[in-house]
Amino acid sequence: MKRVTINTNDVGLVFKRGKLKNVLTAGTYWLGFGEDITLFDMGKEYFFTLAELEVLLTNTDFTNLVHVVDVADNELVLVYRNGNFKSALTAGKHAIWKGLSAYHFVIVDISNINIDETVDKNLLEKAPLLNYIRAFKVESFEKALLFIDGKFERVMEAGNYVYWKNATTIQVLKTDMRQLNMEIIGQEILTKDKAQLRVNFSIQYQVDDIIKALLENKDFDKQLYITMQLALRESVSLMTFDELMEGKERIAAQVMDLTLAKATDLGVKLINCGVKDIILPGDVKEIMNQVLIAEKRAQANIITRREETASTRSLLNTAKLMEENSMLYKLKEMEYVEKIAEKINNISLSGSGQIVDQLKQIFVK
Repeated sequence: MKRVTINTNDVGLVFKRGKLKNVLTAGTYWLGFGEDITLFDMGKEYFFTLAELEVLLTNTDFTNLVHVVDVADNELVLVYRNGNFKSALTAGKHAIWKGLSAYHFVIVDISNINIDETVDKNLLEKAPLLNYIRAFKVESFEKALLFIDGKFERVMEAGNYVYWKNATTIQVLKTDMRQLNMEIIGQEILTKDKAQLRVNFSIQYQVDDIIKALLENKDFDKQLYITMQLALRESVSLMTFDELMEGKERIAAQVMDLTLAKATDLGVKLINCGVKDIILPGDVKEIMNQVLIAEKRAQANIITRREETASTRSLLNTAKLMEENSMLYKLKEMEYVEKIAEKINNISLSGSGQIVDQLKQIFVK
């Protein structure tokens, strides 16, 4: 004989030769020969195997001490203890001790991907449910397409989306709806007069129709790049080198005209485009520098000739005035003598007194 004491909120299962013989609650008991006891704390959750549970449920005393929960394959049971979410039970038969806590159970159907409104969305962020849901986030600057089992369902606006995890396949394709930039760089193109250039081109665009962009076209951004690249090459090849250098903005206008309709078919709205750089080969660059130097020299010569002509015309007008007015001639003469005198420190005279008379005639009226 063996004496055992079972505390409050504990339960003892007495087995003899592997078979459940008795269920003991709080108190003191004697065990007979060949009997074993297993103690359980009813404040904790214990999970039995299905075989064990089927055997235990044949005992009425055990059945009265547990909540028996049957969960189907397409269901999930949310367990609440004392009003608070505790855990989630998957398919199978489960037994939970009643103990001193109050339990209630919420059965949810997960065969449908949509989560019922009765399920508190705050629970979906907790660890017990994270393994049973699929979460998708669409940012404020994005839109997305929802596909269910490969079939297009609807357009998803910005927000958080959660679905039950089951056999249904869910795919979400997102795209940025902001203004985007695309660079087409290092394009080596021959002009109409066979000049080889390297062109860098820039494009600003925005996704306007997400269904066309993601559903009706594959890799719409790659297609847009090729479309703009071909239009750029076509536009440059129709212009001579001189036309290209004189009006780069014409290229942007031509490219826009060539690609506007094609971009619309891709679900894209073209906002702006333009040539960033035109890179010349070394020999062409040297020739262009020589042409530029020659042009600047020619412009300088023209300016010099223009100034010389203006100066000569001014002298001619002055000469005519002095010819008509002897006083003006004398003033001009004195002006030059004054300029000469400013540079003279000493005057040495030699010869007869006629030199003095000559100076007087020069400096005295």
